[in-house]
Formats: sequence, structure tokens, C-alpha cells
Amino acid sequence: MAADIKHSIVETLADRERPGSSFTNLDLANLATALGGPSPSFTEAFLAESIDILQRLDTQEIERLATGLNTVRQGGGRLFILGVGGSAGHASHAVNDFRKICGFEAYAPTDNVSELTARVNDEGWDTCFAGWLEGSKIQSRDGVLVFSVGGGNREKNVSVSIVKALETASKAGAHIFGIVGRGGFTRQAAEACVVIPTASPERVTPHTEGLCAVVWHLLVSHPLLQRDRTKWESVK
Repeated sequence: MAADIKHSIVETLADRERPGSSFTNLDLANLATALGGPSPSFTEAFLAESIDILQRLDTQEIERLATGLNTVRQGGGRLFILGVGGSAGHASHAVNDFRKICGFEAYAPTDNVSELTARVNDEGWDTCFAGWLEGSKIQSRDGVLVFSVGGGNREKNVSVSIVKALETASKAGAHIFGIVGRGGFTRQAAEACVVIPTASPERVTPHTEGLCAVVWHLLVSHPLLQRDRTKWESVK
């Protein structure tokens, strides 16, 4: 048992010595467990993982994303926000904020259930977003923002609808952005893509979707993008 504890401590300290690393709450929780202290509750572990991820976000990439979005707005372009599942809910919420707070002309295909389901029924799921972008006559001055855990992967047949939508956007010369968990096709196609780091392989989805909301709320609050004050900040 003592040897196991020593090994755990050595591993934790070795992680600390890697370039660019720093102790996090997650490290300290692991170290406390190795030393025989009480194991953190699930709530403590989940929050520690969230803090760890936030500390490892690429702030320069977030700034590039803000700059790219501002370029779209200044050029008179529209912003199309794509997401599936929980990310579709985020897309709808974000459309509201980008329109109301930042003055974008923004849309999400998942907000129009009639058109979306008609395209899925008649043409197939894989092309529903691409067909919607084509129907919207996407142009080079427009932007596409993807919220996704995996970012789309044709080879693994995951979120192919996003892959084909981005191919359509790319052919039109549109700006492509993303906030994703595993990178995928979105990261390859985007001019700016914020990747939510992994803290626990078992909780990639909840952390990605939860912290995606943090990042896009940061963006609509960014001084480069925000034009109107939000309600409660303006109430005295």
C-alpha cells in the first residue's frame, strides 16, 4: 500500500514538472487521495475538472474567434450557428444573444423545425444543414459557428451533417468558427476554433457542452462584440 501511495505521489509530481503544467484542484484531489485522505465527492471532482479545463483554455484562440466574428459583422455578413442535441439548444440561445447583445444577423437551422424535419425526411440527415445553408444562399462574407462535442467525423460516421455543412460553407468562401470538444472536422476547417480540453474521458460531453456555454457567453460579453448592455447589468 505504501508503495502504491509513493507511486501516485511520484506520478503527480512528475506531471507538475512537465512544461506548461501547473497544480490544479484536480491534482490536489488526486494527491490527497494518494496520501490516504478522504476521496472527493462526485460534485467536488466534477467542479475540480471544470476548473482544470478553464485554466487550460486557449485564450489567444478565443481572442482570434472574437476578432473573426467581428470581421463577419463589420462586413455585413450573417452568422449561422450549427449544433446537434444539447448543442442545438445552445445554438438557439446563442442566436438570441448574438442578435440582441451584439447586433448580428444570426440564425440557427434547428430553430425552424418544419424545414429541418422536411429536409431530414426528404433528403436525409447528413445533408440537412448543408441544404439549409444553400437555401440561405450562404456567401463569402457570412460566418458559420459550430457547437459540437466531436466536431464532426465522416470516417466514424459522427455528425456528418456538420461535416457536409462546413464543406458547403467552405465552397462559398464563408468564415468558419467552432467551439468543440474533440476538434474533428470543425477544427480542420475553421479559421478559429476553441477546443475544450479533456479532464475526464468519462465526462467529455457534459464538460464540453457546459463550458461551450461559458465561452460563447464570454464572446457576446467581449468588448469587441458587445453593443448593448444586458438587462440586469443596466438595472439600478
